[in-house]
Formats: sequence, structure tokens, C-alpha cells
Amino acid sequence: MTSLAWKINRLKLMGAPEIAWRVQQLLQKKASKFGIGLLRSVPAPQLGRLGRPFLVGDGRDTDIASLRAAADAVLAGRWNVFALRGAELGFPPQWNRDPKTGTVAPLTLGKQIDYRSEKVVGDIKYLWEPNRHLELVALAQAWKVTGERRYADGALTLLQSWFEQCPYPMGVHWTSSLELALRLLNWACAWELLGGLASPLFQGEAGQRFLQQWLAAIYQHAHFIAGYFSRHSSANNHLFGEYMGLFVASSVWPCWPESAKWQALARKGLEEEALKQNTPDGVNREQAVYYQHEVMDMMLLCQRIGQANGAGFSTAYLQRLERLADFIAALMDVEGNVPMTGDADDAQMVRLAHEDGWHRYRSLLASCAVLFGRADFKRKVRHFDDKNRWLFGVAGLQQWQALDGGLPEAPVMAFPDGGYFLLGSDFGTSEEVRMVIDCAPLGYLSIAAHGHADALAFTLSVSGEELLTDPGTYAYHTQKKWRDYFRSTPAHNTVSVDGLDQSEIGGNFMWLKKANARMIAHETNSEVQVFEGEHDGYGRLADPVLHRRRIEFNFNNKCIVVKDILQCTNVHDISVHWQFGDHCVVTVDEGQLQAQGLRSGLRMRCSHGTLDLLRGSDTPPGGWISRRFDEKTPITSAAWRMRVQGTIEIVTHIELMPQASSANSPANY
Repeated sequence: MTSLAWKINRLKLMGAPEIAWRVQQLLQKKASKFGIGLLRSVPAPQLGRLGRPFLVGDGRDTDIASLRAAADAVLAGRWNVFALRGAELGFPPQWNRDPKTGTVAPLTLGKQIDYRSEKVVGDIKYLWEPNRHLELVALAQAWKVTGERRYADGALTLLQSWFEQCPYPMGVHWTSSLELALRLLNWACAWELLGGLASPLFQGEAGQRFLQQWLAAIYQHAHFIAGYFSRHSSANNHLFGEYMGLFVASSVWPCWPESAKWQALARKGLEEEALKQNTPDGVNREQAVYYQHEVMDMMLLCQRIGQANGAGFSTAYLQRLERLADFIAALMDVEGNVPMTGDADDAQMVRLAHEDGWHRYRSLLASCAVLFGRADFKRKVRHFDDKNRWLFGVAGLQQWQALDGGLPEAPVMAFPDGGYFLLGSDFGTSEEVRMVIDCAPLGYLSIAAHGHADALAFTLSVSGEELLTDPGTYAYHTQKKWRDYFRSTPAHNTVSVDGLDQSEIGGNFMWLKKANARMIAHETNSEVQVFEGEHDGYGRLADPVLHRRRIEFNFNNKCIVVKDILQCTNVHDISVHWQFGDHCVVTVDEGQLQAQGLRSGLRMRCSHGTLDLLRGSDTPPGGWISRRFDEKTPITSAAWRMRVQGTIEIVTHIELMPQASSANSPANY
């Protein structure tokens, strides 16, 4: 969208208080050109008041070979940045150069840079990612475990080069408070792993200069964040992350006059936002499962840091974290698959595990198993990973081992506050059927930044294999065509009317008119389990259309019946969409579709319409899945299309085939 159109749409979603605040922020940015509001100097730190260690593991029982390989790759100048694997960025890299496009962002006043402009900065996600300094932590871990000085010296080189290339407050790395907050978290981990104030990097005159340089940068980061919080319609996970960064800085380095004030502000904000941004039954209100993972990780890390310094968080905060873990556990199938509902950006707060096959959701559940004494979480996870060995140490491992992980799974089946509902059977076994139904709001606050137009969509996993899936995200700030496709209604397992999305896109992270969904019925205690819900997203049409969906799952014969009722008066084009899993081979015979996975499958037929299949199509876009940011691979997408006049009921029959069988029909897509 043009800059003007985006600004107009953005204004539509603001109330008077936000507009006034935005004007104040704009004036503050303009004043910064004249030095107003910027730091003149950094006060001297009182180094006798540093925080206590929060990484209690020593790394001896972790996967040292994988850690060495990760650290050695960084020293050799090979970086993994989203779709770029082993990219030759050099060591140290050019911190202001986008590794994807080669664009060098200007070294002008950070708050004056339009980081949304691809012409100015390239792909900002790629530019920001290395500057979060997760790789710095890998070098510090390698030093901690091996004692090899080259890793500590590498950490020194990396930091000094960043200080030189990214001076306060110049450049694109001084624009987003969230980016500064994540850098502070990784600096805190590296600081501790390198030995804190006793680090050999601080020895001698040169070491003391480096120490003062690093501490000055820490103070500048904290001061910047405290002056630029995300507010109003932007007060989502960004605000939570900003509070986290300020809390980390004021807890690990409480050595300035402002530190106590910063910590009190951050703690209060974290307590409030933990309850505000997450529903009482454990769903992050952004309606994006990956962002739920990020918020949970922030909550966990802040609790560990606070606890190490004698002041953990409140019972309400911890209860909300436990409920968030309940939701992740309910979503996760027997093989660890979690639906990719809503946006995902592949971000990690800090990378403490380098082992092969590391699983972010299982890692979080393992943390919560220890934190809350939850044996059912242990059963879902099965493994105490390296990240948790660093966070909880030997004592945490002993707590983990004492939990009885042999109990059968009994997941929560309904999250009415968050808007998600389950149907299924044989949970936690090789015969498992798990359906997750989205009857949630579009997203959080007026812009609903990370939501997708997926009301009444559902995912289906059989025997731990995803047969009907959510396609993921793929793109953020660039590639508008694909940004819009992956969050569109036709990219999800639901119904589209007149080729439109249920909700109206207003920008890359903005929705205008939004669908409202509500649950009508949910019954899981009978032979035939039932979900029924509706949404009004197409009520905005000249001839309003109400979409009601009823899903019936027969526990005994493993059949699913989906009834889509479209209530309207005039003529409309209707399409019922289905996205099949990565490994599914889809064949069609006389209008009946068969999707065969590696060990399970299904047969599907529809009462109305003509079947249309896409696989890896660019025009029109369709038939794609994105398991990682900026990477997409073909899948088969099916749509039954029809033109209707007046109210209609469309019935889709799905027959499950738990055991693999050969696909021998004539058309193979």
C-alpha cells in the first residue's frame, strides 16, 4: 500500500487519546534532531550492586559438539538468518547491511529512519535479526564450556564492532525499542556466561575500557526503551518485550540511580500485561501461536531472573503462564506438531540449545513441567533439553526426573475465553485424532496485527500426522502478494464468499473491518462430538452473508461431517477451502478426494460444487505452506466452488484412514 493509504488506514483505527499520543511522539522524534531528549552523558555505574546469576547450569551435560559447531560457524563468518543458511557475512559482519538484499541502512538519527521502507533499509527482518546478538550467546556458552579463549575473544570482537558501527542513537538499530530489549536479554546471558565482572575480558587497561564501553551501551539501551514504549493499538507483544528488556537491564545491572525506578516500572508493566494480553484460560490475545510461545518465553525468563535476585513474580502472573502452557499442550499432537495459527516470525528470545531436533514448544512445556510440577507436561515433552539444563541446572533436572510422565493424556478441550475448541479421541496414542477449531477474535487491539482471516477454520492431525493444516506466514514487511495470501481466508480450512477475506486487510500488520466469531455449541462427552459456531465477517456485503459451521466427529467410525450454512438472499460465489499436510499425496476419482500421508489419510467429498486443486501456484497464489520464515514449499490446496442464491447448507464428509494405504487413482496432484 502507498504510504498515504497506510497512514489513512492507520488513523481509522486510532481514538483521540492515541492520536494525541502519536503527535507527542512525533514531536519528540523531531526534537531529537536538536538533541532534545537524548542522553548527554552516562552516569558512572556502581559496580558493587550487580545482579545474581540466573543461568544455573554449567553446560557440561549439554550437546557440546553442536555448541562448538555453532560457535565455530560464527567465528568463520557463516550466519544463519531465516532462509539464509550459512551465509558468508564475515566476522565481524557489517551490522548495518541487510544480509538478504545487500542494502546498507543509513547511519543517521535512528528515530528519523523509515524502517518499513525496503528502499531505505532492505528487508528489515533480516537486518534486525543478527543484531539481536543470539550468536554472541553461543560464543559465550562455548567459552563457558570449553575454556578456549578464542570464543571469549570472539565475543569481545563482536561487541566492539557493534559499538563502533552502531553508536547511540544513530542507525536503524536505534529505532525499535523491542530490538533493543532483545539485545539486552542476550547481552545479559553473554555477560553471565563470560564471567560477569570477573570476566578475563575486563582485565587490564584495555579490558576496563571495554567494560565501560559495554556498560555505557547498556545504560543507553535502557534509557532509550524507557522513553519509547509501544502504547495504545501497538501495545502488544512489543510492549511486553520492552518491559522485559528494561527488567533484565535493571536486574542484571542495577548500578545506576535510575535502575530501581526502571525495575519497578518494568515489573509493574509485566504483571499488568501478562494478565491483559493473555486470556484467563491461557490463549494469547494476538491469536498467533508463535507469539504465544514468545510471550511465554519472556514470562519464563523474567521469572528466572527475578527469582535469582530474590523477587519472582506474583501468583497471578505464574498462574497465567501455567494456563498458557495448558493451551500449548492441548494444541500439540502426539508427535509434537502444533498448528501454525496466526503470524510467526521464527524469533527466539535467546538461543541456549543447539542440539539437533530442538523443539521450541516442547522446551517451553519442559520448563513449565519443572516450574509447576506438572507431570502431564513431561509426558508431552519426553526430553529435558539443553536450554532447560542451562536455566534450571542439576536441581531442575532432578525435579524433572521425579515427575511421573506415564500418566495418560487428558487435554483441556475448550478455551472459551481465547476462542479455541478441540474434538478428537485417543489422545497421546498412535491412534490419536486431534482437531483444533478456531472460533476466536481476529487479533488483539484495533489493528489485530498478527491475526489471520481464519474464523471457523480447523486443523486435523491423525496418528501424529497433520492432514489438514494451517499454512503459516512466510512474509512480513516485504512481498505484499505473499504477505496477503498467507493470512487470507482461502489459505485456511474455511469458507470464502465472493473471493473475499472474512476481514479486510488495511496493511501488513493491520486489519480494518473484522469478523466476529462466536461458539454456539461444543459437546465432547458423547459418541458424536460436536462443535458449532458462526461469524459475521461477510455481514459487510451489500447482501449480508452469515457463515455458520457445524462439525460432527463420530468417535466410533472416525468420520467427520462438516456442515457449512451460508445465510443470504442474493447470488454469491462460495468456495470451501482445504489445505493438506506437507506429506499428503492428493488424488481425485469421480469427485472424491483422497489425501494419503505417510501413515494416515482421509477421503473427502462435498455435497455441492466443482473441485479445484492448486499446488505451488503463483497465479493465482495457492497450494503453499511456510514452516519457516521466508521459506515456502508446495502443498495441495483444494476448493469446492459453487454459485448459490439464497441460504444453502454445504456438507463435507471426511472419512479417516488411520493406516497407510496405496493411492491408485488416476489423477495425482
